[in-house]
Formats: sequence, structure tokens, C-alpha cells
Amino acid sequence: MTVRRTAANLFRTVSDAVRSVVAPAALVRSSAPAAPVTDPADVYTDADMPAAEDIAAAAVQYAAAADLARAGDRGKRAAKKVLGRLPAGRYGAWVVERVASARQTPDLEAIRATYKRLELGPVPMRDTAPSLRVSKAPADLADIGPAADAHMTALAAEHPAALVAA
Repeated sequence: MTVRRTAANLFRTVSDAVRSVVAPAALVRSSAPAAPVTDPADVYTDADMPAAEDIAAAAVQYAAAADLARAGDRGKRAAKKVLGRLPAGRYGAWVVERVASARQTPDLEAIRATYKRLELGPVPMRDTAPSLRVSKAPADLADIGPAADAHMTALAAEHPAALVAA
């Protein structure tokens, strides 16, 4: 590896490390405002709305479970770095083996080639389902409630330039 490539890799690693400490959300979130997503059809009506305490408890539970899931994923990735390089076999009380997966995914390269061969144009794509994101609101915005939130959504629709991505 050349000195230039080594220096570039070192610079990229240090830059990523600094960004992950200073602004970790910037590594995964786009800086462009996201397109508005409509609520699903089965949202609560005003009559069915749970108590604020129940909503807060559900949000705390969701955030804690999401943190545990991320920690679990990190642990699995770290362990897989070691286990993935082992040859199949028995290691003490543990058996390491590779088994075929029953899950299948579309072969996009083959689909693109077929579309090109048949002159069908670009492969049609669709967006994935919106993700549920739960985060702690700043203290000065914690008690706005659904009515004020609807008002803010209406204002954002009228004045999209004023909307700044968090």
C-alpha cells in the first residue's frame, strides 16, 4: 500500500471518528428535508387517544428497546468478525457451521439485464415503508400535544422553506 493511500485511509478514519463524536446523526441522516409522510389509516382518533402518561411510557419503552436492539446488533457484528472467519467445526461447547438460508431476494443485476435486453426502460422502483422514529423532545416543546402538532404541520406545509431538518 502506498504512503498516499495509507494517509488517505488514516485521514478518512480520523474524520469519521470525529464526526461520530461531534455529530453522530449526520452520519446516518440526510441533511435534506425528508418528504412528508402521511399517517397510516389506523391512527387514533381524538376520542380514542391514550392518556399522555401512556404515550410517554410507550415512548420510553420503545426508545429503551431500540437502544437494546442496537446494542445487540453491535455485539453480534463484533462476535461475527471472529466467528465468521472460523472454519466449520466444534469449538468446545459451540458448533460453528454455515447453513443455506431459505430467504430469497430479487437479483437486481439480472432484472436490470432482462429489462435492458427487452428494452423495457428502467426497472420500476418503489419507496420502502416509512420508519417510526421516536426521540426525546426538547424541554420547551415537550407539552405541545397533538393539536399544536397538527398546527405546526399545517404551518410547515404552508411555509416549507422555513422547515429546517433536525
